[in-house]
Amino acid sequence: MENPHHRVVIEPPGAGGERRVRVGNESLGLATSTDDVLEFCRRAGLNPDALQFDDELFDWRGGGPDVWDR
Repeated sequence: MENPHHRVVIEPPGAGGERRVRVGNESLGLATSTDDVLEFCRRAGLNPDALQFDDELFDWRGGGPDVWDR
């Protein structure tokens, strides 16, 4: 991840329930669960064990971490 101060943006669910995850302009992938979000964060250099989904690092759009269906 280029700048660790960028927020992790989780876009609203798509037709299949997947949510695009990005940091800044960099797309990390399509998540189908919070496990995917944590894995993308790990790949971006964040420690998933130190993350909490209610932290301001995360920008949940179209619903929080419990929303995966459109």
